[in-house]
Amino acid sequence: MQVELLVPDAAVPAPPAVGPIGSESNAFAKLVDAAGALLGRAEHAEASFAAHRGGLQEMVVERARADIALAVAATAAQRATQAVSSLLGMQL
Repeated sequence: MQVELLVPDAAVPAPPAVGPIGSESNAFAKLVDAAGALLGRAEHAEASFAAHRGGLQEMVVERARADIALAVAATAAQRATQAVSSLLGMQL
């Protein structure tokens, strides 16, 4: 008589829950954080210019960067909202 060890079946480990939705939400959060940081830098540059410690050019460049980042974040939010609205409007 031969005795063999029984090896139980094990489920294949699931990959981490990072799908398109997870990576998109992380990317959007990073985008919003970056826009907030740029807005903070722009406010600091404006305050420095008002206190005669900074130049006009630096203030204008920082404000332009902040405006662009804010426009990109707003566009991303609008497209995400449209995508969610399309998904919720689908009939099953």
